[in-house]
Amino acid sequence: MKNADLLIAADCVPFAYANFHDDFLKGKILLIGCPKLDDAESYKTKITQILKNNGVRSITIAHMEVPCCFGLENMVDEAISASGSKIPVEKLTIGIKGDILN
Repeated sequence: MKNADLLIAADCVPFAYANFHDDFLKGKILLIGCPKLDDAESYKTKITQILKNNGVRSITIAHMEVPCCFGLENMVDEAISASGSKIPVEKLTIGIKGDILN
């Protein structure tokens, strides 16, 4: 993950957004999980360590429009802060009909 561009996605995004691979994944390393059903604190700790130890270049966050999915943004924001890194972040919200909302 040295000098990588990360894509951190909620695990439902690839199912909802048909062109996930072509539009988002190319040239990135994928980290995927569910901010509602998985251990968010564990993910935050792991992401913090990845950021501290690898000189990550950028992060793209992709999550669904449902309220629980915004927890992914918060988790990544907290990990960036805890790592002391200054990393550009792009945030993508996917609608329940498979469209990009922002």
